[in-house]
Amino acid sequence: MTSGRFWAEVWMVLVLLVIATGLLAHSGVDLQLGSFFYQAGGWPIGEQFPWKLLYRIDRTPAVLLALGWLVVVIRGFTAPELRQWRRAGIFMVLLLILGPGLLVNSVLKEHWGRPRPREVIQLGGSKEFLQPWQPGISGKGRSFPSGHSSAAFFLATPWFVYRHRKPFAARCWLLGGIGFGVLMSVARIAQGGHFVTDCLWAFGMVWLTGQLLAALLLPEQENGEETVC
Repeated sequence: MTSGRFWAEVWMVLVLLVIATGLLAHSGVDLQLGSFFYQAGGWPIGEQFPWKLLYRIDRTPAVLLALGWLVVVIRGFTAPELRQWRRAGIFMVLLLILGPGLLVNSVLKEHWGRPRPREVIQLGGSKEFLQPWQPGISGKGRSFPSGHSSAAFFLATPWFVYRHRKPFAARCWLLGGIGFGVLMSVARIAQGGHFVTDCLWAFGMVWLTGQLLAALLLPEQENGEETVC
């Protein structure tokens, strides 16, 4: 992918994220949707099927997907038919580590300090509601962004691997991963764990990390070529 095209795609995603965040903040959807699920002093809908099951599934699909690609990387050293997929495997493993793992859960989630829905005054808690761009006290709020959602949206990222090699498979992963991420986001919102904007930026951060890593590790695939590494 050319440098100009890469930055155009990155800026497009960033602009869409900012616009969507502004619209959600202006409309008050974060608190309105939280109020819908907050009933009788609790979050009963989030305890029901399938939302509780999704919460328990947690990061398992993402980890299994990354482990599968790790096997491809390892076997690629001895299996000629897998050699051309080694770089893609490295991409997928690093994306899980750097996106949902480091950026979302270790850096922002631990230190941004945004209170969860169930912690804010408007929804039965004792803390002040903060917009996603307003940092709170580090370690005193773990709402932004959503760790569960970021791991779920990770299942959309094989799109970067297959977008030119296997377009149909790429679309299937993209739609399936986004669909799973949306369901996981609904589960976490229904449980009072996250706001809509937490989930939106969970997707955004995983996707932007994927764009960067794809430009670095998959330049041949991005140009529609196949290269043995």
